Amino acid sequence: MTTLGPIDMTTIARHARRKGSSFFPPIALDAHGAAPIYRQLYDWFQKAIVEGRLRPGQRIPSTRGLAAELKVSRIPVLTAYEQLFAEGYLETFKGAGTTVAASIPRLETVPASRINRTASGQTRPPRLARRMKLAIATPVASVPPPGAAFGSCQPSLKEFPFQIWSSLVARHARHMKTTSMGYGDVMGQPSFREAIAEYLGAARGVHCDPSQIMVVAGSQHGLQITARTLLDEGDPVWMENPGYPRARRAFWMAGAKLVPVPVDREGLDVEAAIRRCPHARAAYITPSHQFPMGVTMSATRRMQLTNWASHADGWIIEDDYNSEFRFAGHPVAALQAFSDERVIYVGTFSKVLFPALRIGYLVIPKALVKAFCVARDNMDIFPAPLLQEVLADFIREGHFARHIRRMRMLYSSRRQKLISALRVILDARVEITDTDAGMHLVVLLPQDVDDVELGRRAEAAGLAVTPLSSCYMRAPGRKGLILGYGGIDERTLESNVKKLSRALRML
Repeated sequence: MTTLGPIDMTTIARHARRKGSSFFPPIALDAHGAAPIYRQLYDWFQKAIVEGRLRPGQRIPSTRGLAAELKVSRIPVLTAYEQLFAEGYLETFKGAGTTVAASIPRLETVPASRINRTASGQTRPPRLARRMKLAIATPVASVPPPGAAFGSCQPSLKEFPFQIWSSLVARHARHMKTTSMGYGDVMGQPSFREAIAEYLGAARGVHCDPSQIMVVAGSQHGLQITARTLLDEGDPVWMENPGYPRARRAFWMAGAKLVPVPVDREGLDVEAAIRRCPHARAAYITPSHQFPMGVTMSATRRMQLTNWASHADGWIIEDDYNSEFRFAGHPVAALQAFSDERVIYVGTFSKVLFPALRIGYLVIPKALVKAFCVARDNMDIFPAPLLQEVLADFIREGHFARHIRRMRMLYSSRRQKLISALRVILDARVEITDTDAGMHLVVLLPQDVDDVELGRRAEAAGLAVTPLSSCYMRAPGRKGLILGYGGIDERTLESNVKKLSRALRML
């Protein structure tokens, strides 16, 4: 490394707008470093100015002089100075040389280490929004890595038709049109929305046309747009209890007042919800396969809910995740089919195909389409078109329907094998909630067992279980574990259940 020593700055005093300095801080360069010399010089000057080691108005060496002192080419010095001039860190005056910009604010020159410390010397935490502080204090379960045993909402990725998908991606990438490279429709690609409308009408009984469908980056994004469009600060929202924690967070971060409503064998208890808060602004539900308990909302409750929405001017937010995977009888029709004017329908391809796809959709009542468009435009303008076009062909050429049929049979088989293993290895200590749909099941634990601690021990053993109590808004909640079977490896199923058994015995 080479260093630049002290430089005589006495001539600076003749210039009223510039300040003198007895010493110029040494510069250290690493000729063998990963960053080029010009970048090292730029980084050094920028940091020295921000931290106050070089003060506003202080003169700095000429490019020729600095290159000579450091024994480097003048070109990297010129490049670094040009960038510093462009960003306003340096300025030059005729006949006076180059100085640190006199306009650099005083606050910028206070070392960050001093700004971020209290009078007692403790590091001061960064200022955050109140809701964000609360969100950090009550985190949701982390997303399990692909292949982790018992991760909920994890599809089987090995069975995905990679070759078909890759050929469709290559086809659209090779023939990409200029119209697909500019700004797109805030609602999404028309061809994709048409394919979604056709699919939902046939498979879920949803009443809609393409003009009501908005393509979003997964269901979580859809919930955020919905909350931003419909809710004011303090608006009450009915939430299933237990329920989906990430949905809870989406409405909470929007400033809503969350109203926990109990769930029983018929789904959300509408009468209890009305007693607790008759004038709620919205109700969030998972009627086809309640998360996490897996029950299906009864026809009576569905009618009670739609009647409430009509009379109270409330909105129903229907999250229809995993509705494709029902293993006995015909699929249950979406609630939206009964009340398309009061229901915002949320669906996703990320859970049924692969999580990294990040494509979902909203079906929006016609009276709300304009408002949702404005909300979306202010969030991320429009969704990226390429994968929408790929997925439109994937649906229309029949690949999606065939994949769903294969996965339905596979998940049904895995569910049965998991239940059998649980009954053999854990039967005496747990109660299995046996539902015939979805990609997960719940095992209920004795009330004296801490499911959070059990989850930690299971994680240490390489398992990705979710404590049931984390899905309750208010303690105490029922203790249990959510076990996903969509992505499990059947060859290691029994050994992983034994790991869970050992973790349970250690409590």
